[in-house]
Amino acid sequence: MEARGERFLRQRQVLFLFVFLGGSLAASESRRYSVVEETERGYLIANLAKDLGLGVGELAVRGAQVVSKGNKQHFQLNHQTGDLLLHEKLDREELCGPTEPCILHFQILLQTPLQFITNELQVIDVNDHSPVFFENEIQLKLLENTPPGTIIPLENAEDLDVGRNSLQNYTIAPNAHFHVLTRSRRDGRKYPQLVLDKALDREEQPEIILTLTALDGGSPPRSGIAQIHILVLDINDNAPEFTQSLYEVQILENSPINSVIVTVSASDLDTGNFGTVSYAFFHASEEIRKTFQLNPITGDIQLVKYLNYEVMNTYELDIEAKDGGGLSGETTVIVQVVDVNDNPPELTLSSITSPIPENSPETVVAVFSVSDLDSGDNGRIMCSIENNLPFILKPSIENFYTLVTNTALDRETRAEYNITITVTDLGTPRLKTQHHLTVTSKQAGFEENQVVTEIIDTWGLPTGTKIKVLINIYDSVAHGSAG
Repeated sequence: MEARGERFLRQRQVLFLFVFLGGSLAASESRRYSVVEETERGYLIANLAKDLGLGVGELAVRGAQVVSKGNKQHFQLNHQTGDLLLHEKLDREELCGPTEPCILHFQILLQTPLQFITNELQVIDVNDHSPVFFENEIQLKLLENTPPGTIIPLENAEDLDVGRNSLQNYTIAPNAHFHVLTRSRRDGRKYPQLVLDKALDREEQPEIILTLTALDGGSPPRSGIAQIHILVLDINDNAPEFTQSLYEVQILENSPINSVIVTVSASDLDTGNFGTVSYAFFHASEEIRKTFQLNPITGDIQLVKYLNYEVMNTYELDIEAKDGGGLSGETTVIVQVVDVNDNPPELTLSSITSPIPENSPETVVAVFSVSDLDSGDNGRIMCSIENNLPFILKPSIENFYTLVTNTALDRETRAEYNITITVTDLGTPRLKTQHHLTVTSKQAGFEENQVVTEIIDTWGLPTGTKIKVLINIYDSVAHGSAG
C-alpha cells in the first residue's frame, strides 16, 4: 500500500514538472508550402502533424489553431488527421497584386503546452488573364518628313499575371514602313515603341493602319490587340517642350478630393494650330486614371480618389503634351504619398484561460496578437495593462503577446479581475485600442483531490480502507513526506 502511495506522489511530481516546463514559449522552424491559385476548396496543403512530428490526434489534444493576419480564414485544420486544407479558392492577383512571390504568412498556435510555429504559403500564379489595351484604337499623326529611325512610343497593354505569365512582348504584322520594339519601364512593365523604317509620303499614302498585338509568356500564350491608325501630315517643325523633364511632389494621404497636386506646363514655338498644346496621360495604368485627373488645357493634375499610403505610396505619371500638328513632348511626375496615422492598432485574441487556480505558479491567462496597418512610428505599437493587478504582459514571437500571472492568486482575497489591455501606436496623434477581459480564480486542489479519489477507486478497496489511504496521502503531501 505504501509503495503505491509513493509511486502516485512521484507521478504527480512529474506531472507538475511537465506542466511547468510546457508553459514556456517555443518557436519552431518555419516551413513554406505552396499552392496554385484558383485551386478548389479542400485541397490538401500538408499534413501538419507529420511535419511537426506529432502523433495522430495530438493536434486536438494540444488545442492547435491556425492564425492568419487580419483574421482571414484561408485554411482549415483537421485535428483528427493533422491535414492542413485550403478553406477557399485563392486569387493571387487579389491577394498580392503585382508583388512576386505572393506569400501568405500564418502561424500554428499550440496552446498546451504553448508553442508558436510560423509558416508561409506561396500562391503560385496561373495564366488566367490576357493582356488588355486601355484603348482599342491608337491614333497617331506623323509628319511626312519624319526621318527613318524615328521612335514613336505607344500606349502599353496591362496584364494582371506575374512572371512568365505576364506581358512579354509586342508584335505587328510585317509592314514596309514600321517595326515594333518591346521596352521595359523602371517598374518592370513593358511598353511598345513603333520604329519608322522607310520615309513617308503623304501624297502616296495619307494613312496607314496597323494591328498591334501584346503577348504574354504563358503556355499557351494569351494576347490582346489594338489598331494603330496613322495619319500622315504636312510639316510641323517644332514639338512641344515641357519646362521640367521631371516633376516630384509629396502629398498627404488624407488630402481632399479635387485638390490640385501639381501643374505641368509645355510650350511650342510654332504658331496657330501647330503651336496649340494639349495635355494627356501617357502609359497610365487603370489605377492612375482612377486616382488622378489631368486638365488637357491648363495642365492641372487633380486628385479624384482618396489616397491610401498602406495600399500604394508612390505613383509615376507620364504626361504627354501634343500640338495641333501631332508632335508631342513628354515629362514624368513622381507623386510620393505621405503617411498619416489613420489606422488604429488591432488586437486579435487567440486564447484565454479562466478561471485560474489560486496559489499556482506563473500561468498563461491569454494569448493575443497586435497589428497596425500604418508605417513607421504610426505603425509601431505599445501594449500595457493596469499596474495594480497581479498580471504582466510578455512579448512573444513577431506580434504575439501573452498575459501571465505575476504572483499567485488568492481566491479568498479577490475572486475576479477586470483587465483592460491597451494597445497604442506611436503616431501623431496617437491612436489606441482597448480590449477588456474578466479573469476569475478558483480554489486550488479540487481537481487534484478528485483525480486522487478516482485513482484509488480503481484499486477496488473497501470504503473504510479508501478513506484511510486518502488521509495518509493528504497528510504526506501536507508534511512533505513520502510515507
